[in-house]
Order: sequence, then C-alpha cells, then structure tokens
Amino acid sequence: MANLTSAEIQKQQDFNEEMLPHLDAIYNFALRLTADPNDAEDLVQDTIVKAFRFFSSYEKGTNAKAWLFRILKNSYINNYRKKSKQPHQVDYSEVSQYYESVRSEQSETTDLEDLMYREMMDDDVTTALTELPEDFRTVVLLCDVEGFTYEEIANMLDVPIGTIRSRLHRGRNLLRVRLTEYAEKRGFNRD
Repeated sequence: MANLTSAEIQKQQDFNEEMLPHLDAIYNFALRLTADPNDAEDLVQDTIVKAFRFFSSYEKGTNAKAWLFRILKNSYINNYRKKSKQPHQVDYSEVSQYYESVRSEQSETTDLEDLMYREMMDDDVTTALTELPEDFRTVVLLCDVEGFTYEEIANMLDVPIGTIRSRLHRGRNLLRVRLTEYAEKRGFNRD
C-alpha cells in the first residue's frame, strides 16, 4: 500500500470489512443472471469496482449485501441486457493495485455453483429456474435463494413492493408448474 494516504488505507479497510464477505453471494446471483461463469466473474468485478468507486455514498453499517446486489443488478441491466456494440470499459490502472490485493487475500473460496449443481439441484430444476422470464427469476432468486425482504428487493430493483409480490407470486407459480412436470416425469404422484 505504498504511497497511499491514511484516508485511502482506511477506505480500503472499511470496504474490505463491509463488502468482501458478500463476494460468494454476489457471484452466485451473477451466475444465475448470466448463466455463464465468465460473464458472472466479469459482472462481479464490475460490481466491486463500482462499489469501491462509490463507497463514499454507502452508509457504513447498513445492508451492504443489498447495496451490492443493487449495483450488480444495475450493472447487469446496463452491460448484459442491452446488446451494445462496445461493452462498458473500466480503467484497470485505476483499480489494479486494489484488485490484485483483494485477489491475493482470497485464499479459500466456496464454490457455490458446484454445491448448487451437485448437491441441491439437478439439471431439470436448474433449467426450470433458468427458463423463468428474467423479471420473475430475479425476484425468486433474491427472495427465495438469497433471503432478501420484499422491501429490500423493491429498493434494489426500483419497483413498488406490490410489483415484487406480484412477480414473486407469478414466478413461484411458473416454477411450480415446471417442477410438477419434472416430478411427474420421474414418477411422483400428486395425490
């Protein structure tokens, strides 16, 4: 951390303390949005860069996970949903020292993708979730997988709570229909 002021060092320490514990969760969410590990990694990196750049607007001690999810969702909308010819570019030299220090501090990671695919869901269940329309899938993932409240999700997505409830209800119903088909294909009865 050569040539950094004490304020910059404190910012990095505060950022590490508040934000880095949520890296696995935001990667897992990014993977569900993009369905591609490389795109998910890019989205997480973009999220971390933006979070660090705008960390001064974050109120320390509040819900850091929700703040990161909102940045990630906005980045996803801006970078992946729009089919722009040139993707958003980050000046790597601005954050390279910090990014490299974060990477070197990460000694043990939890492979949530592997855990989910091997132990919790098989291909049909994952496919059913992935095939939900994006608005429904996002709300189901944020509520049922990540455990956010309706209010937190509404704030992240900038939509009214009633819309969240509606999307969640419809998304769960669509998922239930797909999973019922899945269960019947495997011989489970609806008795």
